[in-house]
Amino acid sequence: QVQLVESGGGLVQAGGSLRLSCAASGRTFSIYAMGWFRQAPGKEREFVATINWSSGSTYYAESVKGRFTISRDNTKNTVYLQMNSLEPEDTAVYYCAAGRTGVAPARYDYWGQGTQVTVSS
Repeated sequence: QVQLVESGGGLVQAGGSLRLSCAASGRTFSIYAMGWFRQAPGKEREFVATINWSSGSTYYAESVKGRFTISRDNTKNTVYLQMNSLEPEDTAVYYCAAGRTGVAPARYDYWGQGTQVTVSS
């Protein structure tokens, strides 16, 4: 089992920045990739970004490319999501996930509890 705990969400004005963190514990050696997803009210959970745990290679959704950066610190078993130039459309609950790589939620086996990000206009 892998446990994931997110932190760093909050309220920010449009154009501002936030950094989300996700700390992993447990059987972290089994993690191949970690990802960030988000879910806005009334919408399906959507892919944001993913990072390969060993190589550090990354992949982003088009909607966040150039504004968000995913990174990891293997020594701390932590993945980050730096979010810049935030827009009201980025408002959602953000979830950290661990497992196989890809853009589909089903590719990930473990999920955090989520952290709310609200961007005001």
